[in-house]
Amino acid sequence: MTSVPLRFPEEASQLVVRRRTVRSGEVDLAVFEQGDPTDPTILLVHGFPDTHRLWDGVADLLAENFHVVRYDVRGAGDSTAPRDRSGYRAELLSDDVIAVADAVSPREPVHLVAHDWGSIQCWEPVTDHAVSHRIKSYTSISGPSMDHVGHWIRQRLRKPTPAHLRQLAAQLTHSWYVYLHQIPVLPELLWRTVIGPNWAKLLEKVEGIRHAPGHPVPTIGADAARGVQLYRVNMINRLRAPRRRTADMPVQILIPTRDKYVSPGLAEGVEEWIGKLWRRTLVAGHWAPVSHPDAVARMVEEFIDHVEGRPMTRSLQRARGGPAEGEFTNQLVVITGAGRGIGQATARAFAHLGAEVVVADLDLDAARQTAASIGPAAYPYQMDVADEDAMRRFADDVAAEHGVPDIVVNNAGIGMAGAFLDTTTADWRRVLDVNLLGVVHGCQVFGAMMAEHGEGGHIVNLASAAAYTPSRTMSAYATSKAAVLMLSDCVRAELADSGIGVSAICPGIVATDITNTTKFTGADDVEQQRLRQKATKAYARRGFGPEKVAADIVDAVRSGAAVVPVTPEAKIARFGSRFAPGLMRAAARWDVTR
Repeated sequence: MTSVPLRFPEEASQLVVRRRTVRSGEVDLAVFEQGDPTDPTILLVHGFPDTHRLWDGVADLLAENFHVVRYDVRGAGDSTAPRDRSGYRAELLSDDVIAVADAVSPREPVHLVAHDWGSIQCWEPVTDHAVSHRIKSYTSISGPSMDHVGHWIRQRLRKPTPAHLRQLAAQLTHSWYVYLHQIPVLPELLWRTVIGPNWAKLLEKVEGIRHAPGHPVPTIGADAARGVQLYRVNMINRLRAPRRRTADMPVQILIPTRDKYVSPGLAEGVEEWIGKLWRRTLVAGHWAPVSHPDAVARMVEEFIDHVEGRPMTRSLQRARGGPAEGEFTNQLVVITGAGRGIGQATARAFAHLGAEVVVADLDLDAARQTAASIGPAAYPYQMDVADEDAMRRFADDVAAEHGVPDIVVNNAGIGMAGAFLDTTTADWRRVLDVNLLGVVHGCQVFGAMMAEHGEGGHIVNLASAAAYTPSRTMSAYATSKAAVLMLSDCVRAELADSGIGVSAICPGIVATDITNTTKFTGADDVEQQRLRQKATKAYARRGFGPEKVAADIVDAVRSGAAVVPVTPEAKIARFGSRFAPGLMRAAARWDVTR
């Protein structure tokens, strides 16, 4: 056995790769190990047309806590190739998996993780009860069992509902490359002369994956030309005469939502063959181990930790399926300004639908009271959204204690009214710090966290009908909310690639405590109090409670709506701002404080 340094040899010792050769039948397999051999072993198997370098980022992360093993499959990278096409039969590929497992972990079963054709071939030992005892868990990424696919096709042809026909058509379209690889000679020629030399550029153009050190390897053209036999030897016969293949060990299927080659529909019905199944989605393309190594490593580690005896994470609980207590069961919702008003009502609404809620407010006592009224699934925090550093610490604390949130509601805000000429620079700073930058901070810290997490999510920003309703007495407040509305549109466009929705909620007149704390610029203390009391009475007479806004927030998360005017006057104003802006400007001259 020889050891070679990885890309960063000065870092932790788990980045040192130890190489050995394992004989399997007629081929020699190049095997690469990282981490402590006394830790549980994870065996990573790559697909077509890759090598073990596909797993570089994932392996480095997993090697901190596991014994991580990779190998070049027969005919790829540093492994030798079989003499003829028959050497690529699935049963021989299965023998390779077990041979490596026996060599690197002879006394304990391994946790198997595979991608693409690596996953397809690993279904063989996973569902072969003569050798499956050597595998403790299996994580499959973008590579279904050909036998399961064969049954999947038959079931849809027997019951050709519109949904089933759409699924079949989608997968037939996705599988164009399978047909190409059945043509004699041409695929090998293309891989050696055109595709292979340009593979890095093609990955960047088609998949958005920039060139990573070591991937793809220089031998990609020759490797792929040999690997074409995988398609010719295995696929047609298995699809034509599928066997009944079951698995006894825990199985996790990771489904990249933007996979251009393996459609999500292929994962349907797999529970017929697998008793212990977790089905998880990852917002990524086909080469998720390269493009999203952090997310893949986290999902693998969460799953293996559970198989080794730890409790399931919230994400794993969702993936396990089964009856749920509520629509948002096993989801975490973070809400700012949740001590009272719309934030409090929203916390209660999500909790009623099964979610766990983080109740954050500047007033810790109010946050605690809200959490107490909900029960043990609510967690109170004190938070000043205007303080960027505090917001970052808050987000880190939430992630450490409860996990990455699925939904974030940036609700905290303050009211301000009065003439523009009476509004001081300090007034402007305060309202923008809370109403605008508070939302910016929430979108930044939680948006980045959710994007890295890789499982999508939703951000809700509380704007206002004032965002599109000009008023001579609401210049600062309306400007802050108009900025939130535009911010939401911009952030929505950026985070869409990460599967994160963004909604801007625009209430009109809602009976909340905001009127009791609104600052009326240019007014002395006595006048200030009088105007607050007057506004509070007017809002109370309006009779539109925060619970109705909370219901629309929940609906926005369900539907992914971009902009949601809530109250009737908010909807009328939204219509007027789009189709009668001149009329809205004329109405803006009315002094609402009088």
